[in-house]
Amino acid sequence: MQPAKSLLKRFLSAALLFCAGAFYCAVSGQTAPTQPQQQQPTPVPAPTETPSEEVLRISTELVQTDVMVFDKEGRFIDNLKPEQFELRVDGKPQPVSFFERVVAGTLDEEALMAAARGVARTGATTANTSVRPLDRGRAIFFFIDDLHLSAESIIRTRKTLLSFIDKEMGQNDQVAITSSSGQVGFLQQLTDNKDVLRKAVERLSFRGVTVRDTENPPMTVYQALQIEQNNSTVAGYFEEALLREMGMRPEMAQNIVRARARQLVQQSDHINNNVLLTLASLMRSTAQLPGRKLVFFISDGFAMNTHDSDVLDKMRRATDAAARSGTVIYTLDARGLQTGMDASVSSFDTFNRLPSSSSEIRAAQEPLRSLAADTGGRALLNTNALDASIEKGLQETSVYYLLAWRPDDEQQKPGRFRRIEARVIGRPDLTVRVRSGFFSADPETVVKRGKSPAQASPARATRTGLGAALADVFPRRALPTSLLTSYTDMPGYGPLLTISMAVAPEAITLEMKDAKHTGAVEVGGIVLNEEGKAGADFKDQLQLNIPPSELRRVMSRSIAYNYQVRVKPGLYQVRVAAHDMKSGRTGSAMQWIEIPDLSRRQLTLSSLLVGSRASDEQDTPVDPNASLVNLSVERRFQRSARLRFLTYIYNAALRSGAGSQPDVAIQIQVMRDDQPVITTVLRKVSTEGLADLARIPYAAEVLLNTLPVGQYVLHVTAIDRFAKTSASQQINFEIK
Repeated sequence: MQPAKSLLKRFLSAALLFCAGAFYCAVSGQTAPTQPQQQQPTPVPAPTETPSEEVLRISTELVQTDVMVFDKEGRFIDNLKPEQFELRVDGKPQPVSFFERVVAGTLDEEALMAAARGVARTGATTANTSVRPLDRGRAIFFFIDDLHLSAESIIRTRKTLLSFIDKEMGQNDQVAITSSSGQVGFLQQLTDNKDVLRKAVERLSFRGVTVRDTENPPMTVYQALQIEQNNSTVAGYFEEALLREMGMRPEMAQNIVRARARQLVQQSDHINNNVLLTLASLMRSTAQLPGRKLVFFISDGFAMNTHDSDVLDKMRRATDAAARSGTVIYTLDARGLQTGMDASVSSFDTFNRLPSSSSEIRAAQEPLRSLAADTGGRALLNTNALDASIEKGLQETSVYYLLAWRPDDEQQKPGRFRRIEARVIGRPDLTVRVRSGFFSADPETVVKRGKSPAQASPARATRTGLGAALADVFPRRALPTSLLTSYTDMPGYGPLLTISMAVAPEAITLEMKDAKHTGAVEVGGIVLNEEGKAGADFKDQLQLNIPPSELRRVMSRSIAYNYQVRVKPGLYQVRVAAHDMKSGRTGSAMQWIEIPDLSRRQLTLSSLLVGSRASDEQDTPVDPNASLVNLSVERRFQRSARLRFLTYIYNAALRSGAGSQPDVAIQIQVMRDDQPVITTVLRKVSTEGLADLARIPYAAEVLLNTLPVGQYVLHVTAIDRFAKTSASQQINFEIK
């Protein structure tokens, strides 16, 4: 990647048409790195940055847990009151100090969770609210246990995931596809980009690391566990097989069988430990995210060594991590319907000494049941309808009750696992799902052998600065930061990636110096390919010096910074961060962008560049002196405004013959909750007077005054009526 020259302004100065009239649209392009637009903020107090805030907190604050209540038909029981619940911790009745019905995926969810802990939401949080969309959406994680999936189950899982992406994923949902082996790599990140998720699904393949026995007759892990637990009947079956084939002494056969079983169990324990550790790490990292998270754990199941205290400890730590991060787990058996009737049985087992197939199936599914039950979720097993199971999990977790209580001195003592029980008084017919418990102190941060907390767990120590913010898995919000990535094709240069970032002005700390309000913001960014390898990067420092007379004027303008770079076609993730030099707070944002390969000569649209103008502003003809359309990085508009957008149409087909003109039509849709709320008729794109028909500019505007506040998607589709092909682009925006 190489920085590009400042060409965008000249390139966007072409005349653009829109349905109600015409306007001139220009976005200032700058040489990378650029000089920022210094719209300095008004100072407001804000708290210093803190580490990720866990959902379950053990202190003088309240402790909370989420509860779901269903009838025998699986319907959620609504309108329950706090006095109808009995809550017990370690068998001791616990008064409910906070109670609220919560709808998952709403902005209110985060505020209610904070209130349930008794945490006041002040300072920078108010600023953050202006950055987050009103319709927040759900956080959904798919944890693919590919260390225990067969080749057939991998195929079934991939189909299920693609079906979810295409049919069930909501407009504002954030989804991540992760795996126990890590084979998804850099793409296993939370995103609303369906193309990224599809690429993540493509990376799922059969790992072939499931424990297998090459001896004859083959021994399963479940059978090996039975032998380890001194089941002489099972051991005798394999010992007799050795005696029959090898003619060795009984003592030698016994030693060989037990050594063989021990080796299988050790291999299984190693794989199981890795799965549970990876799962716990995932859930622990999600503590930074607001609201409750949903994890779908997809596996073929695995026999767990219940006599190994280390394995059981890791299982309990995984469920504790779920409690602390507000995560509920739904488990799915990727094998589908398991009856136990079609499993093969050795012809030598004439006396039925080996455990039945149904016993092995139940043993393999037991960890799935435990993970779900212990986190307040559900095990959806023995069904071939995996798509329906995911839909059911989404529906069941859409509403829940949030309960909180104040722990006593005993419950705050570290080291113990506290059991939670909840029931609806007088309603034994109802099913109450609640997480099984929690450690009274996070076992990952317990100080050992005199080490400080930072020494004991470096990953948990507070990290500051741009580098740490750019490396974080999830965006930081202490300093509200917005990002808009876009691409256009420059004549003679090729694809040009424009990175535009903005920092909320009210969150910057200013001081009076030499009769001016002064401050400093460090900004930086990096471009990563789909393998996570870094390409272009930038870093700059913005010095703010605001005369008191200008303070009011600049309050309404963000601190903006632009950076441009040439890129090759491909999928990229852009990460940006901002660091307030005075308060130490940081903010970050990340976005995926696909740069198409125009050499394939397929119809393509550039990114959508959006801005707005006041609805009472008069339409103006194409005139170089007309007012510009300001690019909006935050993409937040008043209902009274008109949303304007610009795009370029590439590779429109031309018929043979002199003077041939393309025939391209545009349709505009505005979507909310995946449903169109505005749809325009097809309008032909005018190319009159254009010299470069390989890059056809098109602009239009949309009135927003009929739409309620909320989060929307602008979807633009171009249809080439000569080539009978289409292309589309979309961009999120908010009406406030």
